[in-house]
Amino acid sequence: MDWKKLGKALLFPHIAIMIILVPIVTVFLVYSMVFLGTESVAAIISYVLSAYTLTVWCFKIPYLIKFFKTFKNENKYARIWQDDTRLRVNVSLYGTLVYNTAYALLQLGMGFWHHTFWFYSLAGYYISLAVMRFFLVRHTSKHKPGEKMLDELIKYRACGIVFLIMNLALALMIFFMVYWNRTFNHHEITTIALAAYTFTSLTLAIINTVKYRKYNSPVYSASKAISLASACVSMLTLESTMLTTFGDETMSLTGRRILLGISGGVISVFIIAMAIYMIVQANKKIKLLK
Repeated sequence: MDWKKLGKALLFPHIAIMIILVPIVTVFLVYSMVFLGTESVAAIISYVLSAYTLTVWCFKIPYLIKFFKTFKNENKYARIWQDDTRLRVNVSLYGTLVYNTAYALLQLGMGFWHHTFWFYSLAGYYISLAVMRFFLVRHTSKHKPGEKMLDELIKYRACGIVFLIMNLALALMIFFMVYWNRTFNHHEITTIALAAYTFTSLTLAIINTVKYRKYNSPVYSASKAISLASACVSMLTLESTMLTTFGDETMSLTGRRILLGISGGVISVFIIAMAIYMIVQANKKIKLLK
């Protein structure tokens, strides 16, 4: 037996096998954790198989980086996507606009169904985000960045004003979380997935907020400020979810209320400060242009 070939086949399997392994391992692992427990033979096999799949994908990372770099440089559509900032912003705004609108309508419908201000406050928050993105995407779909600076500054200032109004909905959400102990309750695996998504969204929002400043476009900056505010509020709901899911036995109700109150207050102050900064900066630049 050629041990060298066997080791190479195990550590560097064909890409088709690696792709097939991912959904199989994911389903097997989730099923084992939810229904079989941690000490069963099937659960141990799922852990080993998951570790193996992660290992072979880690070995493949250098090749994947090289492949995507080559694809980005040689593929016509990939180059268009990479070079056209306006296209990327428009796609992002359209996608988040559809998501915000759908989610806001869902929360509004649940508010009518359950007759509770909790869902009304969530609907108001996401409607505010959708309104801001709608006005921004109308501008970016018609004009290039910096083409109509005065209009961009006016929209930038309007977004800051909407942030201040939106903060009322956020204050209601914090009040419901703290005073009425209104929280989300999900399964542990769902909560972990939500945490991964939320931290990724927050990281990308911070990076893009800094990155898009170089384009000197108030509309682009406003779109990324919206993403940052949305990610901050998602962090607050994630914290509430994790405290409900994992902290019932380790933290008292008073402790949860104090922690949520402090976190909510910090996020609310941050959004107010960001809104005031946007309004002040827009006013200064509008005066200079006029």
